[in-house]
Amino acid sequence: MDRTELLLRAKRIGGIALVLLLAIVVVSAYENKEAGEAEGQNIHIQPLENGHFLVDTADVQAIIKSSFGYLLTERPIKWLDVDRAERVLEADPFVEVADVFIDAKNWIHIEIQQREPLLRVIDNNGLNYYLDRQGNQMPLSAHFTAQVLVVTGSIPPYVEDFAEREGHLLNAIFDLGHLLSEDPLWNSMIEQVYVQDGQFKLIPKVGSQYIEFGPYTDVEDKLHRLEVFYQEGMPREGWNKYKSIDLRYEGQVVCVKR
Repeated sequence: MDRTELLLRAKRIGGIALVLLLAIVVVSAYENKEAGEAEGQNIHIQPLENGHFLVDTADVQAIIKSSFGYLLTERPIKWLDVDRAERVLEADPFVEVADVFIDAKNWIHIEIQQREPLLRVIDNNGLNYYLDRQGNQMPLSAHFTAQVLVVTGSIPPYVEDFAEREGHLLNAIFDLGHLLSEDPLWNSMIEQVYVQDGQFKLIPKVGSQYIEFGPYTDVEDKLHRLEVFYQEGMPREGWNKYKSIDLRYEGQVVCVKR
């Protein structure tokens, strides 16, 4: 073997040794990072559209500690199961999405997206809860009372698949909640729905009259007639002239004066 070949072999061996050394350094640095503790924790909760919170950072900490038995910052990084932390947080009725990750500086980040209440249900049996926009049942919050449509009266018990049951009264209530909250006029006008024997009664925010909506049929037509009446009849007659507004008769708006 001549001198040139020896030099080439030495360079190859040296290159391999350098790669192995770098790999050892990287692995060692990673192991040291994993063995280290968290430098800190950042919890960010996305507020609801109105800027309010149904859950706060103390709640997030309490959920974690209740499930793990310790806070995430109290154990080495290598012991942290971020997937489990996400599952635990998303099991909370106020949390829709949780994202937990550790950055390059060993900071733990927890991002929370809250469930958004659509309506509040208060039935004749004393049950009191929210339905969110996906139809999930939510308890009341200790931090904030959501200003949403309130539904009272004879309401069937909540079941998880109510939205898949055609003709289920809670499904009709849920659908009406979407219609009223997503329309700027009705969102500003209607504050409560009363349910009795499958019949709906709407309670406006303005005026002292109530609106006989009847069964949950011909919904779009009823709301159209009510909108025309509000635009053309109410400005002339005044908000307090009528005791009730009845939409149960096809093509008509029947009013009862005080």
